[in-house]
Amino acid sequence: MTDTLHLRGGAASLILDLSAPAPVVAHWGARLDDEIVDPSLLIGPVPHSSYDDPESLELVPQASSGWRGRPALAGHRAGRSFSPRLVTVGHRELGTDGHEITLADVEVEVTLVVELHLSDEGMLRIRSRLTNDGSTNYQLQSLVTVLPVGPAAAEILDLTGRWCREQHPQRHPITQGTWLRAGRHGRTGHDSSLLFAAGSAGFGNRHGRVWAAHLGFSGDHEGYLEKTPCGPAMLGMGELFGPGEITLAPGERYSTPWTYSAYSDSGIDGITQVFHRWLRARPGHPVSPRPVMLNTWEAVYFNHDLNTLTELAESAREVGVERFVLDDGWFRHRRNDSAGLGDWFVDETRWPDGLTPLIDAVVSRGMQFGLWVEPEMVNPDSDVIRAHPDWIAGPGFGRIPRPWRHQQVLDLVNPDAWNWLFERLDALLRENDIAYLKWDQNRDLAEMGHDGRPSVHAQTLAVYRLFDALRSAHPEVEIESCSSGGGRVDLGILERTERVWASDCNDALERQTIQRWTQAVLPPELVGSHIGPPTAHTTRRAHDLSFRATTAIFGHLGLEWDIRHVTGTARAELKQAIALYKAARALLHSGVTVNADLPDPAFALHGVVAQDASEALFAFVCVATSFAETPGRIGIPGLDATRRYRVEVVFPSGNDAYLQRAAPGWLSGGAKASGLYLAEVGLPMPILAPEHSILLQVTAL
Repeated sequence: MTDTLHLRGGAASLILDLSAPAPVVAHWGARLDDEIVDPSLLIGPVPHSSYDDPESLELVPQASSGWRGRPALAGHRAGRSFSPRLVTVGHRELGTDGHEITLADVEVEVTLVVELHLSDEGMLRIRSRLTNDGSTNYQLQSLVTVLPVGPAAAEILDLTGRWCREQHPQRHPITQGTWLRAGRHGRTGHDSSLLFAAGSAGFGNRHGRVWAAHLGFSGDHEGYLEKTPCGPAMLGMGELFGPGEITLAPGERYSTPWTYSAYSDSGIDGITQVFHRWLRARPGHPVSPRPVMLNTWEAVYFNHDLNTLTELAESAREVGVERFVLDDGWFRHRRNDSAGLGDWFVDETRWPDGLTPLIDAVVSRGMQFGLWVEPEMVNPDSDVIRAHPDWIAGPGFGRIPRPWRHQQVLDLVNPDAWNWLFERLDALLRENDIAYLKWDQNRDLAEMGHDGRPSVHAQTLAVYRLFDALRSAHPEVEIESCSSGGGRVDLGILERTERVWASDCNDALERQTIQRWTQAVLPPELVGSHIGPPTAHTTRRAHDLSFRATTAIFGHLGLEWDIRHVTGTARAELKQAIALYKAARALLHSGVTVNADLPDPAFALHGVVAQDASEALFAFVCVATSFAETPGRIGIPGLDATRRYRVEVVFPSGNDAYLQRAAPGWLSGGAKASGLYLAEVGLPMPILAPEHSILLQVTAL
C-alpha cells in the first residue's frame, strides 16, 4: 500500500494508513520489519445492528467516522458545528523522525495539525494544534491524543497518592467502560498518574507486553482507558479545561501538550528504559555529576542564624557535601508560614548584611549555594498583597479561594504581577552568587481564575514563561521543581528544571515505593533523594542510617538533617555512604534501571546496570516480615548472560542489618558466577531485619 506511513524506533512501530479520508492507526506496538501492509488486513467484519461499513480506528477518533467512544475533539459554535468530519489535506516530514499530518473540516471551519515523532529510543511523541478558521468564536471543550493498546492488553496500571505518599501503583482488569483519571489541582497533583500503562495479563517489572503513556503538562489534565463493545481499548491523554476556558477567536489556535508513549515486550522496565534513554538524549539534560546536597529545612526550619548555618556549612563540607541550600525563612517578615510569602527581599532584620556572609561561608568551603523560593504563591499578610490585593487569583465577585497553608495564588496571567515577579527573581539572582533554586509550589489552584474566567491553562503557560525567561537570563542556575514534594512531577516542568523533589517524605520505607515508581519514568539523576534524620519528620518512623542511605543513594543524593550533632561511628558511616555515592554516580546516572520480579512482597531487589554490563549496583531490601524463614535464592537480572561477575556486599559494613545465626557462604568473601547463573539460579540472600537493606556491587571479571 503506497499510502502507508510506517514509523520505527527502538522496539516499536507505528503504522498509519493514509489512503482513508482520515489517518487510520493500522498498528501501534511491536516493531515490524515489513512495511508492506495488505489493505485487506485493515478491513474488519460488519456486525448486525451497526453501521453499514466496517469501522476504522482513526488517529483522531470522531463520531462522523463511526466512533462511538470519547471523541478526540469536542467543541462547538454557540451549540452548533458540534460534530467535525476531519479529513486529511496535507502531510509532510519533520526532520529525521517526525511527520506532520494536517486535517480540516471546511464546514465546521477548523484545521487540526497532528505532529508525530518516533525516536530511535522508541519514544512516540504526539501533539496537536487546532486553528479556528471561521468568522465566529469556537468553544473548545477537549482535544486529546488517543492511541489504541494491543489486543493482548488485559490490565491497566496507573499511579496515585497523596502528600508524602506519592506515586503508588494500582491495578485493574480492563473491562468495558472508561477508567478515567482527572486532575483538577491546577498543578500536576500528588495523586496524578505519572504513568498510564496497559499490559498483558500479569505483566510485571520485567515480563509482559505493555503500552504506556504520559502527559507532559503541569496543569489540569485527564487520562483514560476506554473499552467499548465495538472496538479496541483506547488510551487517551489531554488537558482538562474549566467551563469556557478555551474560546478560540477567529484565526486563534490551541496547542496540546506533548503526549509521550512507549511500547515494551519486557514489562515496565522496558518502558522505563525508553523514557530514560530519551530523556538522557535531550540537549538540556544535566550532564555534570549531580552534586551531593544539604538542604537546611529539616535541620533548622525557620530558625535562621548566621553562626548556626555557618557551623552547618562547615559540617556539610567535612562529610563531602557539594551544594548547600538555604530553605524557607530568609525573606522579609518570614518567621513562620503565615506571613511574608511574596516579599522576595532579603530580610534586613535577620540578614543585616544580606545573604553575602552566608554565601561567602558556603562558597569559600568549596560548595555551591542554593536558595528556596515559592514564586507562584503569596500570603495575604505580605507587603506585595497589601499593595496589590487584586493580584490574588480567584473566581471573581471580589471573592478569593479558601486558604491553603495560609496561601493564595499570585495571578501570573496579570502582566503586572508577572513582570514584578520576574524583576524580583532576576534581581535576586543578579545580586547574589546563587547556583541553584529550589522552586516550591505548595497549594492546589482551587477556583483558579483571571477576570472572572477559569485560568489554569493560562496560569500554567505563564509559569512556563517565567521559568523560560529566568533560565534565559541566568542559564548557569539550576532549578528544582518542588510542589509540596511530588505535586508537580511531569515532563512539562522537566523541560525547564534539572530535577524534581519526589516527596516531602524522607522516610526511607515510604521512599522505596515513591522512588521506584517515580523512576519508572524519570532517570535517577532527576529525582531528589535525601537522607533525613533518624526519626522521619513526616511519619515519626525511625530507621538506621544504613537503610536511609541505601535508599537515598539511588537518586540525586542529598541530606535533610542537622548533621552538626552526628558524631562517632554514625558520622563515619555517613561519610562512607556519601563517598560510595560519589564513586557510583557515574554508573547510577547513566545505566539501565532494573527492578526484579520477586514472588515474596516482603523483599525487593532493584539496581542500575552499566550500559555495557561491565558493572552494576543493586539494593536488596527487606520491607516487611516474610512468611518464609529465609529469603531463599534471589535472582539478579539485567546482566550479560555470557560474562562472569563478582558480587559482594559493599554497604553497610557491619552486621546490624542481619537477623541470622550464620550468613550465606558467599557473603563474607563475595561470589563469582555468570550473569546467566545470577539471573536464573540466584544467590541465597541473608536474612535481613525488616526495613533494612544491603548494597551489592557487581563487577565483570
